[in-house]
Amino acid sequence: MPLPDNNPITVAIVEDDPQVRHSLASILKRGSGVLCVGEFGDAEEALRELPRLRPRVVLMDINLPGMDGVKCVWKLSELLPEMQIVMLTVYDNTDAIFNSLAAGASGYLLKPVSAAQLLAAVRDVYAGGAPMTNNIVRKVVQSFKQPAPAEETENLSAREQEVLDFLAKGYLYKEIADQLTISYATVHTYIERIFKKLHVRSRAQAVAKYLGA
Repeated sequence: MPLPDNNPITVAIVEDDPQVRHSLASILKRGSGVLCVGEFGDAEEALRELPRLRPRVVLMDINLPGMDGVKCVWKLSELLPEMQIVMLTVYDNTDAIFNSLAAGASGYLLKPVSAAQLLAAVRDVYAGGAPMTNNIVRKVVQSFKQPAPAEETENLSAREQEVLDFLAKGYLYKEIADQLTISYATVHTYIERIFKKLHVRSRAQAVAKYLGA
């Protein structure tokens, strides 16, 4: 769902191909309710600048020179756990995509990507969605579907349990806020606490662990 232009979704791009990077930035600049705040050609530069820019969403190429996209996601997830990362890849490489999601990415897109697909994915992941295909979803769930230690689930408050239950049912963050009559920001706070207590880095991991508990 598009946001008002006075409250745009801030987005940064990490892509080594200048032509692709420029194309992605052009799409974002033309899109309603989104704002491109940074463009980076490698992971090292992104790691230096993103903590200062703090975008809501990052579009990250998997195959970067030097440090690859997966390692960059690991580091960014530790520095900025609230940031949503969407991976970009030319091939539907299940292992590489899975490793990115395990590192903390929220979804992925196959290049080349249309303007409509890109903007929809940015809005979807910002709202709490996870753009990815069913085969990737199954692999993530199978990997993380293991009983959570009792102390982890017991540490969740009643409200955190409610939020996690809504996540497992596929609700977006805005929908959870509406259901619980709390603010969107409060939902984000609960999500961060849940991730920390369950020792996970993404929505997919949290839900898989919850379902296996």
